[in-house]
Amino acid sequence: MGLSKVLNQIYPWSMHDFRKPILLAFAALTFLGTADAARAQTQPGTAATVAGTPSSTGPAQETQALGYWVDPATGLMWAARDNGRDVSLKSAVKYCRNLRLAGYADWRLANMVELQPIFDRTARAPGLTGPHDDDLTTWHVKGSLFLTGYEWAYDPGWLSSGYHSYFDFGQGKPNDQESGFLYSPSFMRALCVRGSEK
Repeated sequence: MGLSKVLNQIYPWSMHDFRKPILLAFAALTFLGTADAARAQTQPGTAATVAGTPSSTGPAQETQALGYWVDPATGLMWAARDNGRDVSLKSAVKYCRNLRLAGYADWRLANMVELQPIFDRTARAPGLTGPHDDDLTTWHVKGSLFLTGYEWAYDPGWLSSGYHSYFDFGQGKPNDQESGFLYSPSFMRALCVRGSEK
């Protein structure tokens, strides 16, 4: 039965009653809104939308869509993901210097003082790990940054020393390892940042 016939049974009015089109429009909108809400409830995992507004995305999706995250505590802008493959410290420095992201060209390899504050034991940011960087895992890093290994820490004296620092966002602690031509950079990554250097 059509909506107009249903309303005619509830509200018997004349053909020329000015209230009829208004009530028909209101009833149609109410019916459509109820149908949309019912449809959203029958689809698990789908957030309902309000007045045609798309459902909000999670922090990880927002960070990856932008390509960066700005730490509200420090104002530092972080690349949304590390370089994604094994890299020596020298190549990590070069990678960040050559990075062009979000319209900026002043990216650099983060130092230890900058890396440590973005560790958060309660954070569970999606990332990868494993011998072939293909195992899904989570890292304890703010901003939902996508990490794939340990992050080199820039040290101004890195050329003269045999040991170089990195930060482990799984365990939440700094460490160092020998670096150079004879040592493998396995599982070492470059995480780039821009902003005031501490």
